[in-house]
Parts: sequence; C-alpha cells; structure tokens
Amino acid sequence: MKIAVSIPDPIFAEAEGLAKRLKLSRSKVYARALGEFVANHSGDQITEIANAAADRLGSESDPFVRESGRRVFKHVEW
Repeated sequence: MKIAVSIPDPIFAEAEGLAKRLKLSRSKVYARALGEFVANHSGDQITEIANAAADRLGSESDPFVRESGRRVFKHVEW
C-alpha cells in the first residue's frame, strides 16, 4: 500500500543514510522500521488481555494451588 507521511528532516536524512549503507530501498527501511515499532507495541495488547482475564478470575487462590506452590518453591534454590 502506498501512503504519504511527514517525517522530520533529521530522521529522513538518517533513514536515507541507513538505506544506502544497507543497500535497501527507502520503502524497505520504512516498512521494517514500522514493523518493528508495531511488534514492540503489540505486547501491550496481550498484557491488557491477560490483565482483564486475571481480573475476571479474581484474586482468591485455591488452597491446593497455594500448597502445591509452597512445596515446589521449598525445593528451589534462590
């Protein structure tokens, strides 16, 4: 997909230099940069989903799970 975006001159100049050094097209550099940015922020959505699920489950712990955890951690070297 083709789009038009505004980029500050200093960032544009750095991206141009990077594209030349890596022997990549300008489009490839911007696509990779945007891909990394999206990937780095997609974890936020996963965290939100996990937190919502934990909230629905509540904070009461099961006695069996609590005792099992205690026994396991008793044998873990810290």
